[in-house]
Amino acid sequence: MDWIEENRQRLSDLDIEIWNYAEPAWREYKSAKAYVELLRADGWDVEEGSGEMPTAFVARWGDGGPVLGAYAEYDAVPGNSQQPAPFRAPREGLHPYTSGHTDPHSMLGVAGLTGALAAKAAMEKYGIKGQLVFFGEPAEKLCGSKPIHAAKGYYDGFDAFICYHPWPQNTVEWQSHFGAYYACVFTFECVEPEAWGDPTAVPAGANRLAGRVPGAVDALMLMYTNTKFTRDAMFAAAGNWTLNEVILHAGDATADNLPPRFSQIQYAWRTTDLKMQERIWEVLADNARHAAAVTGCEVSVRWVSKTRVALPNQAMADLTWRNLAQVGPPEYDESARAFGREIQKNLGLAQMDNPFPPDVSQLLPPQDYEAQVRSQLPPWQQFIGADDYVEYMWHAPSVRLLTARPRLRPPSAGYQYPAWTYLAMGGRPEIMDPGMFVAGQTIAATLLDLATKEDELAKAKAEFVERTGGGVGGKHWVGPLLPKDIVPPHDLKWPEYITTERGDEWVVPTPITRGEKL
Repeated sequence: MDWIEENRQRLSDLDIEIWNYAEPAWREYKSAKAYVELLRADGWDVEEGSGEMPTAFVARWGDGGPVLGAYAEYDAVPGNSQQPAPFRAPREGLHPYTSGHTDPHSMLGVAGLTGALAAKAAMEKYGIKGQLVFFGEPAEKLCGSKPIHAAKGYYDGFDAFICYHPWPQNTVEWQSHFGAYYACVFTFECVEPEAWGDPTAVPAGANRLAGRVPGAVDALMLMYTNTKFTRDAMFAAAGNWTLNEVILHAGDATADNLPPRFSQIQYAWRTTDLKMQERIWEVLADNARHAAAVTGCEVSVRWVSKTRVALPNQAMADLTWRNLAQVGPPEYDESARAFGREIQKNLGLAQMDNPFPPDVSQLLPPQDYEAQVRSQLPPWQQFIGADDYVEYMWHAPSVRLLTARPRLRPPSAGYQYPAWTYLAMGGRPEIMDPGMFVAGQTIAATLLDLATKEDELAKAKAEFVERTGGGVGGKHWVGPLLPKDIVPPHDLKWPEYITTERGDEWVVPTPITRGEKL
């Protein structure tokens, strides 16, 4: 792993560069450019805008041997603006609720990049055959790019994928992974307001005195309200399923007697299996049709995402765990601990000698982590939450590595630190680098093992064939849920930064982007 030590500073700098860009989903232009430029300079063949997604990319290197994949994510989350300071301080010169990195995806992406670049360096040095493919995956917080890359065939023909995420612990996921995620946008349009009511009921020339059509805002509010009322009837209150909404546009009219013509609302839901997902969709679609019918509107739907559930591979998990155990847990120096203590001081708390939980400096065997997860779930439930890394798992044997991204140790049971403390630490190299480079080393070692140890790859492939009932296309295999010709939803009304004569600003654009009529 000499290559990683020699390049440690520039990779750490890239992590902070991406963290400072803090670009939200589908708007990660600077972040994607930084990756593309670095990969091209390193000799990779890079396709920009892969899958018709402006901020996605695919970088390829090598020939012959197994085809191995890894990836970067780089989107930040609106409402999480924070400087890397030990006190509450949103980023200067912007709205206090602009985006910021939470997990952070800056660390996630650079860890994956570190592993891929280090593996390439070793393969070049020792003449190891194999093909490395590194994906740039935007909009993970919307489960955005991976279902689209999968639908358009970008994951076909691979031998293995390595997935990664910063986490409170250092381990590898074993059997209990993440579940399914669906998201769509309903658009209500009042296309023919003149068709509502009786035009003979008012004097000539006094149309504004007529009872006007309810219009798009009323349709949106009915959709919102009816979905709240029918939520309990969608599915049994079990399995930790969630349904969330956000109003993307509400009105496009002034408060006069003219009807609002256009509104949009997005729904996203996460469950443990696809049958639950489809049942929730059926209720939402019915609610949308009824809301449109009683308000003089038309309604259409635009799909944002559909992910499958995970497909575990314990052979891949075991191989990755052995490499993580060889690398060892992250080590945090005094500068990292001092920053944590400074936060505690500013919150009026007693300063701890080690303000981080012990888990961040220890390794947790996958089976022990599995037991922790299972202890919180009913016996019948295999999956929880959602993350679009699951899309890789249906195309080749895949694993999900986890390494520490520290939080602060609570001073007492039940105490919760303010969210800004977590965000601030994400921009501190002394706190993020240890876990990031443990991940990078583990990813590199696992890629090299897959390229050089035929028996390890064969075991993982055999398990993949068994779990899918025959591999890709097998009787238990689940194909991509989005159509191959899907138009990526990057044109929808997602928050973004713009630069004007006034400087950088945080805005919300408002295009009309209707989808399939319901």
